Amino acid sequence: MELKGKQKRFLRSQAHHLNPIFQIGKGGLNEAMMMQIGEALEKRELIKVSLLQNTDEVAEDVAEILEEKIDCHVVQIIGRVLVLYKPSSKEKLQHFSSMVKTMK
Repeated sequence: MELKGKQKRFLRSQAHHLNPIFQIGKGGLNEAMMMQIGEALEKRELIKVSLLQNTDEVAEDVAEILEEKIDCHVVQIIGRVLVLYKPSSKEKLQHFSSMVKTMK
C-alpha cells in the first residue's frame, strides 16, 4: 500500500512531537537494530530514528534499506531524522492505521 499525500501529511503531524527512539551511530545499521525497529513499529506504528554525527550512513540510504527489509513506509526525512510508519498487525495496537485507512 502506497501512502497518499493526505495520509503522509497526517502522519507527519502526528510524529511532530515524537522524540527519536533509535539512534544509528558508529556501528551503522545492523540486523539486530532492524529487528528492534520492526518490533517498535509493531507496537507504536509511528516512530522516529535519528542518525548521529559519527555515523557513515546517509539518511536516504538507511530509508531505502528499512523500507525494503522491514516493509515500512518512510513518511519524512528531515536532515538526519527519519519518520517511519508501519500499520500494526494487532488490532488493539492500531492507533494511527485506522485513521490512515479512512483518508483518501
